[in-house]
Amino acid sequence: MTQQTADERPGIAAAIIVHEGRVLMVRRRVSEGKLSWQFPAGEVEPGEIREDAAVRETKEETGLDVSAVQLLGERVHPATGRLMSYTACEVISGIAHVADTEELAELAWVAHDQIPEYVPYGLFGPVQQYLDACLAS
Repeated sequence: MTQQTADERPGIAAAIIVHEGRVLMVRRRVSEGKLSWQFPAGEVEPGEIREDAAVRETKEETGLDVSAVQLLGERVHPATGRLMSYTACEVISGIAHVADTEELAELAWVAHDQIPEYVPYGLFGPVQQYLDACLAS
């Protein structure tokens, strides 16, 4: 039996979108283990850079137009074994809604102090630091 490693599958690009004092989170229809609420995210397509993938996935999943501001970091996700990149994005236009009803069940704009209710297992350090800086009052 062979075991897949993170580099055998496409990386996953996540968008960290802060707008009006809250961060956008989505709940997938099918959770990956204990991962239910997460950031808009999806596979990086061949030839695509991870920041562009985060922007594209946000549009496909939530209908929101965003632009990439900065790459916050990368890691192999401890729960999924997938290579993850996290990109801070800003809203350009649109109103977030469940645009991809096959993938998403719902979305929420989450206040800083509510994040542990949505993600009880904690966030990737650089993402938490970015959200602390953007959202802490």
